[in-house]
Parts: sequence; C-alpha cells; structure tokens
Amino acid sequence: MNLFGFEFKRKQLNQDVGNSVITPTPDDGSMLTSSSSSYYGLVIDVDTVIKNENDLIRRYREISQYSDCESAIEEIVNEAIVSDPNTPVVSISLDSLQVTDQIKEIIIQEFDRILTLFNFDEKAYDIFRSWYIDGRIYYHVIVDEVNPQNGIMELRVIDPRKIRKITNIQKGRDPRGFDIVTNVEEYYLYNNTGITEQTVQGIRLSKDSIVYCTSGLIDANTNMVLSHLHGAIKPTNQLKMIEDALVIYRITRSSERRVFYIDVGNLSKFKAENYVTDIMNRYRNKMVYDAQTGTISENKRHMAMVEDFWMPRREGGRGTEITTLPSGQALDNISDLEYFQNKLFQSLKVPLSRLQPQTNFTLGRSTEVSREEVKFNKFVERLRKKFSFLFKDALKIQLILKGIIRPDEWDMVENFVKFDFQRDNYFSELKESEIMQQRVGLLGVIDPYVGKYYSSNWVRKHILMQTEKEIQEMEFEIQQDQELAMQQQMQQQQMIAQAQGQDQGQGQGQEDPNANPNTQPQQ
Repeated sequence: MNLFGFEFKRKQLNQDVGNSVITPTPDDGSMLTSSSSSYYGLVIDVDTVIKNENDLIRRYREISQYSDCESAIEEIVNEAIVSDPNTPVVSISLDSLQVTDQIKEIIIQEFDRILTLFNFDEKAYDIFRSWYIDGRIYYHVIVDEVNPQNGIMELRVIDPRKIRKITNIQKGRDPRGFDIVTNVEEYYLYNNTGITEQTVQGIRLSKDSIVYCTSGLIDANTNMVLSHLHGAIKPTNQLKMIEDALVIYRITRSSERRVFYIDVGNLSKFKAENYVTDIMNRYRNKMVYDAQTGTISENKRHMAMVEDFWMPRREGGRGTEITTLPSGQALDNISDLEYFQNKLFQSLKVPLSRLQPQTNFTLGRSTEVSREEVKFNKFVERLRKKFSFLFKDALKIQLILKGIIRPDEWDMVENFVKFDFQRDNYFSELKESEIMQQRVGLLGVIDPYVGKYYSSNWVRKHILMQTEKEIQEMEFEIQQDQELAMQQQMQQQQMIAQAQGQDQGQGQGQEDPNANPNTQPQQ
C-alpha cells in the first residue's frame, strides 16, 4: 500500500475483490465512479450527489442555530462529552487485546499523542458538536516526508464541502461476456474553493492521508451521509413558522382595532380616495414586524388591513364616525406551539423532561427512570461508538508510520481496541449500583452451597459476571491483601512481644527498698 507516497510491502488483501458481477456498496457515503479496463473514463453523478450534499450541510448548520434546536444539541453533546479536570474525556481500553504489556503501554502512549494532536481536552465539545451537526468530519494528516517514522506531525481539519471521498470501481469482462468487478480504488478529491456541480476538479489525496468519520446514517437511495439533525429539518421549519405566526397574531390582535368612517360628501371617487388617504396619513401609525430580527418598526408609507380601518362614507349617511373592533380572545392559547416544540425534541431523541424548565430533576431508583431516559442513554452510547472511528483511523496511521505494527496486523487487532468515554448519566450509575446490589444479595443466598453444589469459579462467572481477566486480577489482589494482613498481624505480635519483654525487664531490675545493700548472702 502507498502511505503518503511511501510504499509498504504487504499482501493484497483489499485491492483484489475477486471476480464478481455485484458492485460493492460503500457505507461511508463516498461517490461511486466506474471505469472500464478497455478504455479510460470516469462516470460521476455530479448533479444529484454534490448539489444535494452541500445543500444538506447548509441546512444542518442553519437549523443548529435555532434556539430550541441548539438547546437540544447542547444537551446531547454535554451528555456524550463529559469534562473533568482530573479525568480524561476519553481513554483507550486494551483489555481484550492479546499482546504483551509493553506493547499495550506503547499503544497507550501513541493514543495520548493522538489526543494531543486533536487538542481533545480543550476542543472535545467543539469537535463532537461539529461532527454531530454536519454528520461527517475530515482531518488532513500531515507527516514529515523526510522522516515519516516520526509519526503524525499535525491533524488539520477540512471543511466537508471542500472534499469528497471517491470510490472508483474498475470493471472488466469475463469469458462469458459479463461485466465483473476487478478492483476497487478509494481516494479523496479536495478543492479549496469547494466542490460543486460546476467544479468537480481538485487535488487527489490518498486514502491514508485523510482521517474520516461519518455519522453512520446513509440514505439508501442516494448513498449520501445524513446527519442526526436530518429528521429535525421539517419540525424546525414548522416551529419557526408557528412562532412567527403567533407573534404576528399577538401583535395584530393584542388591542382593539379602530374603524374610521370618513364623510366625503359629494366628492368624486378620485378626490374621495385622496381625501381619506390624507386624513389617514395624518393620524395613523403603521407598525411593522420584522420576522428576521424580531423587532418592530414604524412605517407610514403603506396601508395595511391589520391596522386601523378607514372607510369613506357618502352624503346622506351618518357622517364621520369612529368605532372599535374587539381584540383577540385566544391570545393565551399556545398548544400548537408546544406540539411542534415537542415534535422537534422527539425528532432529536432528547427527553422532554430535560428541556422543559417546569420539570424538576429527580434522582431516584432505576425503576423510576422514564423510558425516554433509557432510550436517550442508548442513543448517546451509539453516538460515542460512531465517533470512536475518528480515533481508530488516526491511531492506525500513527502506529503504522512509527513501525509499531504492520497494516495487516492492524486488521487483526482493530476489533479489540475499545474507547471508554467519561460518563455522567445518572441512570447508568443507578443501573450499575442496583445490579451490583442484586448480585451481592444473590451471592449471600448461594454462599452456603459454595464448595458443595457450586464451585467458586462458577459463582464468579455466573453470579458476579466476572471475566477470566477480572478473576485473575481479583485473585491477585486478594492474595496481596492477605499477605498485607499477615504482615500487619506479625508486626502487631512483634510489638506486643517487645512491650512484654520491656515490662519483664523493668520488673527484674527493681530492688527492695528495705533490703541492706551491705548484707552478704550466707555461705
């Protein structure tokens, strides 16, 4: 494989896809291109891919700035990224990896280096929020071309509108005349001015020079990557229209309207209209509501039906008259607004109790936690797993550049590398606490039968649900505790013996005060 222009000899595992008539479908939203072995050419569906994808990113960013949607996004990001000055936001777990402790320590050190390149301690919230809104995130890997063994020098973020992943499917013909897939080539196309339907040219970047992570949501019809905000586009637009309509209705119907009947006598139609207009401009005020800024301005240039009404009245009527129309009677009805607001929160999978200020926060037993909290906790866990691919790609490139592992070795250990995020979900804490209480309670019931009907190893595996590694660690720690307890007991016994010896020595050294020191014992 070629990595930053350097060739690494390895087995051709991913290049040769075998002779198959089935075209592989990528699950990362890459643009599909096809080329034939008989002639040179590429076929790209530019109009339906690039245009719609850029438009989706623009829509995601627009609705993320809406106040209600921004509150829901902040709740999700705060739940997924928990900051603590004494604990890292994310750590790597290599418990399932069957390698030596020395290699594990090296991998952990390189992962810390990756977090430093991302500046994850300070920018974790911004990185995760950007990935959640856009549905994808790109980083350009910069290395020292003279000394690539030094590893990654910098990770530079790329605007997703300026880069696309291309999957080139090379086809040929078998002896029977069928088109078969002979090879699949993946690379990235970058254009600093942006990739649009008019501009499809750019710089070709190798697959290993880009760290790429998607949301995992793929449109099956267009093969485009979707953001988790995709389902909130329609509810957000509906909520914005309902709010604007509600504000306009409150303003226009908040007070009584006046109707001016102006006596125009025997004036002609043209003169009567000018006369009414002159009086109207003299006494009326026109209030205009701006839906973009939410402000009200005064405008006297146009006549509107939402303001005072001016009606001409001919000779023979009752003359000039001013009457009033009643104001709105349902100004306090906001049920429609609440409906669309709840619909928006449901589309973002955020519990309504977290975003409603009138709902109190209760920390009870796990049996009292609502179903929405359970679903929200699982949703955040899925987000963390998808986001972890960002660390996996960067760690893979770092380990291969430094010669710690080979590319084929990474394929074998990739599934055993896990990432643990710091947790702050009270439901998870309650759930783990109650599970531990139930296990310990069941252990107390079955303890009299241990050694007679059940073995100690079986109880640890099936009652306490401990793994083999946890059992070994527990036995080692128990042995250390026993040795420490024996040492403390021996020290206590020695101290007691020394104290008793000192007491006996002091008793023998004391003399009778009535005895004569010159008296000699008889022979």
